[in-house]
Amino acid sequence: MEGRDGMRAADADRQETAERLRVALEEGRIDLYEYDERLQRAYGAKTYGELGQVLADIPGPAPAERSALAPRQPGPADVAGPEAVPPPAPAAAAPAPVPSVGRGGWLAEVWTPWLRVAMILTAIWVLAVIGGRGMVFYWPLWVLGPWGAVLLMRTAGGLATGEPRHWDVRRQHRRARRRARRAGER
Repeated sequence: MEGRDGMRAADADRQETAERLRVALEEGRIDLYEYDERLQRAYGAKTYGELGQVLADIPGPAPAERSALAPRQPGPADVAGPEAVPPPAPAAAAPAPVPSVGRGGWLAEVWTPWLRVAMILTAIWVLAVIGGRGMVFYWPLWVLGPWGAVLLMRTAGGLATGEPRHWDVRRQHRRARRRARRAGER
């Protein structure tokens, strides 16, 4: 190993690499899974060369003048008062922000299949009870009980590890890709 690539990296260097990876994720250059894999490699890196490999194909962050939203420059309307400010024109190139669903959306995605199956099996059980004219053991419990216990553990673990936030980021990326595809078809 020669030069800087062979030198030992510091914690501050690893954190700077992690920040550049976060920016690349937000810009859509890498997906969440690749971000996680690269982040693990960055925090496990011992040398500058290893940190360089993590960022080898990622350019630096885009300058502000090239980003979709340019900062607003103060003008004469700022001096005249708020009543003289015209409404802002809609930006055609800037994508609309995706509303954050967070925990509720993730929970719905995790529990919706269980609830649907529970409703179907309960309806079948009710029809069997009515047709048999007697009370029958609630047999859907044999399916719903273990499945529900697994979902409870997944929910508790997911909430503890921040899975709803990761789910929301993945969801926003999927929506952005769909919007980009639709815009390309026009």
